[in-house]
Amino acid sequence: MITIIDLGISNIKSIYRGFSVQGFDVRVVTGPDGLKGAESLVLPGVGAFPRAMEILENRGLIEPILNHIDSGRPLLGVCLGMQLLFSDSVEHGLTRGLGIIPGHVVLFPPGRQVPHMGWNGVFQSQKSPIFSGIPEGADFYFVHSYVARPEQRGDVVSETDHGGKFVSAVGRKNVFGVQFHPEKSQRPGLHLLRNFAAM
Repeated sequence: MITIIDLGISNIKSIYRGFSVQGFDVRVVTGPDGLKGAESLVLPGVGAFPRAMEILENRGLIEPILNHIDSGRPLLGVCLGMQLLFSDSVEHGLTRGLGIIPGHVVLFPPGRQVPHMGWNGVFQSQKSPIFSGIPEGADFYFVHSYVARPEQRGDVVSETDHGGKFVSAVGRKNVFGVQFHPEKSQRPGLHLLRNFAAM
């Protein structure tokens, strides 16, 4: 069973369908009760970092998410959901994140087109089950203006070039994050979702 957290700030129909069309059981939850007994957890998101953290806190979701991770069960953060895994973000002022992966979320450096929107190649920095069977350099779909900077190189799973390299996927034990939208990335994206569901 794949459990998707709906924060009410993004359209989750595509990611729901990305799992369901491949035969996986999926449910959508909005509060902490829905996380009880969740096997695999997906944290998607589009919008502003501070607003997303406010929703997580107000709904009492932070502790259940951390408990889920501590139990060893897998979690996938998508786009803003990946950024929320980090220590903090400078978007609209410094805001504390979930602190699961040490590091910071910052705006793209000056001189790079913002937002970074469209298809771009993803190049793996290390082997990860999330990319199992996906060709090196496969194109995924991106829409974002902020990027994550992990403090530890070992947390970097893949990088992408946009006027210079940035981190496009991270992984730490049972926690994974992707800056791109797998649910909008056709065959490679569906493959990635299938890899996650297989965990």
